[in-house]
Amino acid sequence: MTLGDEPTTDQDEAPKPRPRRRTLIVALVAAVVAAGTLVVTLRLTPGDDDVTTAASAGRAGTAGTTSTPGGTTPASTTSAPPTPSHSAVPQETGPRFEAWVDDVADWLGIPRRAMYAYASATVRLGEEQPGCDLSWVTLAGIGSTTTDHGRAGGGEIGPDGTMSRPVGTIELRDFSGEVISVDGAAGPLQLSPALWDRYRVSASGEEPDVQDVDDAALAAARALCDGGRNLGNGRQWLEGVSAIHDAPLFLHRVLATANVYGTVGMAGTPPNRAALTAVTFAIDKIGLPYEWGGNGQEKGDVGFDCSGLTTAAYASAGVTLQRTAHWQYNSVPLVPAGEEPRLGDLIFYGDPATKIHHVGIYIGNQQMIDAPTFGQAVQVHNYREPGDSFAGAGRPTA
Repeated sequence: MTLGDEPTTDQDEAPKPRPRRRTLIVALVAAVVAAGTLVVTLRLTPGDDDVTTAASAGRAGTAGTTSTPGGTTPASTTSAPPTPSHSAVPQETGPRFEAWVDDVADWLGIPRRAMYAYASATVRLGEEQPGCDLSWVTLAGIGSTTTDHGRAGGGEIGPDGTMSRPVGTIELRDFSGEVISVDGAAGPLQLSPALWDRYRVSASGEEPDVQDVDDAALAAARALCDGGRNLGNGRQWLEGVSAIHDAPLFLHRVLATANVYGTVGMAGTPPNRAALTAVTFAIDKIGLPYEWGGNGQEKGDVGFDCSGLTTAAYASAGVTLQRTAHWQYNSVPLVPAGEEPRLGDLIFYGDPATKIHHVGIYIGNQQMIDAPTFGQAVQVHNYREPGDSFAGAGRPTA
């Protein structure tokens, strides 16, 4: 089913259930093709603009593939902007590195000490395994998804990198109530006992400590890159993150968060705060079931429909949207045709003259979060597919 092949309904029409379904993991396999673009072009190390791997779809001009229940179809070729030097992780400590960490951490709401650990691990792995193409955004996506960068349960990372109190296993449940956290996982990146035993390392040369964010980030980085993986390849990126935790809900949230972090880092300027808040809300709802007319659990519903998700996401940022996709299209400032969407833009499908029937929220790197249709969950996937009914983008924050 291509984007735009949604029931021509929204909250104001009767639902028409469809028999086709995608699991989160099927949708993820489609999405990580574009993740290759993210991991290559957002590696954020200086001097790496000349990248021409097949995973770098936009830079190399190659097309990826999108997995669907019926087989494999070409994905749209994308043009990722070059990595600006301001967003490159400096390769040395000192004022430039410190200033970069301060800027990006502040823009994204990441504790500075955690951001330092992610950036430092990226630099070190770039020296140890340059072929891995590790990006700080992947480590930061894992740190956000697991413990909110060490802040889960009221904790914090101290100046020396250790937790204010030891972090045991943080319970993670999917929206069916099933516990999907790993037994015995610990520390700010929630590394399993088996993974820690295999990759344990000290970033400082002292005794390795899973509660130390520097050690945990470096161990996670080595797990991601193990076996000669090139994380610039979407499928190998998926394999690497799956080595940390293979639950589809976890993988989708890491992918979405990494896209957002990379998009902001690549822009080199602070993000629109309302757009970032709305996108963060949507990431938190990944895995929630589609419900026609649904406004989310906060409103007593089991899930969202497409415009219910976008309405609630922007409401969390203090921005009021009309309730249906069609009304949203006709009430928000539209992005000029041919202009690349920005973080938080609404992505519309349908015919503006008759009916806009679907909407998602853009997270960068040719990806969006949406509540697709009956039998599917809120998820991440490419915002363009061959034969879709893309109608344009709108910018509530304009």
